[in-house]
Amino acid sequence: MSIRDAMRNPICTNCGGPAIIGDISLEEQHLRIENARLKDELDRVCALAGKFLGRPISSLASSMAPAMPSSSLELGVGSNGFGGLSTVATTLPLGPDFGGGISSTLPVAPPTSTTGVTGLERSLERSMFLELALAAMDELVKMAQNDEPLWVRSLEGGREILNLEEYMRTFTPCIGMKPNGFVTESTRETGMVIINSLALVETLMDSNRWAEMFPCMIARTSTTDVISSGMGGTRNGALQLMHAELQVLSPLVPVREVNFLRFCKQHAEGVWAVVDVSIDTIRDTSVAPTFVNCRRLPSGCVVQDMPNGYSKVTWVEHAEYDESAVHQLYRPLLSSGMGFGAQRWVATLQRQCECLAILMSSTVPTRDHTAITAGGRRSMLKLAQRMTDNFCAGVCASTVHKWNKLCAGNVDEDVRVMTRKSVDDPGEPPGIVLSAATSVWLPVSPQRLFDFLRDERLRSEWDILSNGGPMQEMAHIAKGQDHGNCVSLLRASAMNANQSSMLILQETCIDAAGSLVVYAPVDIPAMHVVMNGGDSAYVALLPSGFAIVPDGPGSRGPNSGAHTNSGGPNRVSGSLLTVAFQILVNSLPTAKLTVESVETVNNLISCTVQKIKAALHCES
Repeated sequence: MSIRDAMRNPICTNCGGPAIIGDISLEEQHLRIENARLKDELDRVCALAGKFLGRPISSLASSMAPAMPSSSLELGVGSNGFGGLSTVATTLPLGPDFGGGISSTLPVAPPTSTTGVTGLERSLERSMFLELALAAMDELVKMAQNDEPLWVRSLEGGREILNLEEYMRTFTPCIGMKPNGFVTESTRETGMVIINSLALVETLMDSNRWAEMFPCMIARTSTTDVISSGMGGTRNGALQLMHAELQVLSPLVPVREVNFLRFCKQHAEGVWAVVDVSIDTIRDTSVAPTFVNCRRLPSGCVVQDMPNGYSKVTWVEHAEYDESAVHQLYRPLLSSGMGFGAQRWVATLQRQCECLAILMSSTVPTRDHTAITAGGRRSMLKLAQRMTDNFCAGVCASTVHKWNKLCAGNVDEDVRVMTRKSVDDPGEPPGIVLSAATSVWLPVSPQRLFDFLRDERLRSEWDILSNGGPMQEMAHIAKGQDHGNCVSLLRASAMNANQSSMLILQETCIDAAGSLVVYAPVDIPAMHVVMNGGDSAYVALLPSGFAIVPDGPGSRGPNSGAHTNSGGPNRVSGSLLTVAFQILVNSLPTAKLTVESVETVNNLISCTVQKIKAALHCES
């Protein structure tokens, strides 16, 4: 209102008399200042975009400059020159259009209007994302290429670990300083993978395919915003916001929930890089989780095509996390980078790509049962994958299922018991599902423990479902060169004429980072349908099984009485074993959970662990 009064009776600020036509009004001054600020912002974003594209795009700003006086700044002038300002808003791009939407428009309106504030904020946020992505990509490439003194070999295992002092001298933190109480884990791993760079890049940029490639590591993921889908029909320059829940298969390790940018760039012919970096320091706290237990510093991979159809993958993992939430048993594993580190990502990628290569091959592996049709193999593998995914979701309590944690006084301290209702899911029996999981340390090598648990001939030594006798393998589908990577169908012999035989579907996986044995009782008629290529989605099952990882450096005390030549104590190397069961305790979803059901599952876990220890002669 004051501005309107001033415009009706303009006064010269120098002499105090009436202003003559041609003076600039206060509102026009505001507009000129605002447009100058917007032009500066445009120039800054264009400079960023030029860096992003690898070529200058100053022509965008210069091509718009002549249009400004005749559109954005054109004033609707009345008979006295102050009849009022035009309220027609002209859109001003605040960034170049990258095909995927990395642009935003702001209506230039009078300062009294709030129109376009959201657009400006979004544009500023996206420009910050772009700047962060470029800095993260630069850091990733340098960390992938540089060797000593930035990376040094660990004394135990020979893994590459980051020299933090050299890192701080070399790089400026791009997401702020490390929060109080957080610790750092940083690893690098290089491996040959049977996949080409384009296929791997497409997998990493698609959240669903990414989760399928790393099924035991990624509990859940989604793409929350696509800022750029890439240029020229490729993934070069693709930039997107993602959310993920990352897991180590143990109830003693909390799921890591991260919001991050993923940026893809082609550096040369057949050479690509994909980098992740957390955005919790940029995003408003209302968007980010209420408590961030992990931050991903620039992490990802550089992929280079090889002449033989393989790719050379250099993976860098760099994170900061809250160690206080991790059980003492798993802290050495995580701090060494063996839990969420580069070795695990590369090992999983190699195993999964090898499996895909075998499945796409027209040659049936010699150990496979030729009676199973190609469609039957696909159906069985799909069913086994669903079984393993549900097993992982029950161990780690991710948000895949809505679990309710029980705090029962009659449950062992390190056993986590949860419950949920299964309703209208053809892949599960209806009713109350109880999940129980625990992790223990065993003075046995991971390979020996894996071989013992997957051997159907020794199953009766720990499995109450085996009816006390050996099991017979009815079907076998190889998933890798290692015999431990396979899907099997096992049959337990009936102990007497009144007892029917039972089938057990089992999947086993092993790589350099750990191993897995997952199984579930299945209905015989349903499995006949699956083996003939039928739909596996209607086979109801509840998985149980084991996850095995090395215990990590320095995780256990010395072996009593054993000493090295130098007189120091030898450390006992061993395995961390996670045991988990999912059991239907009542077929009515509305039923109440009983204390007896909880005690039964708790006793089942304790008994299974004790049987494994006895069989491997490590009761003490």
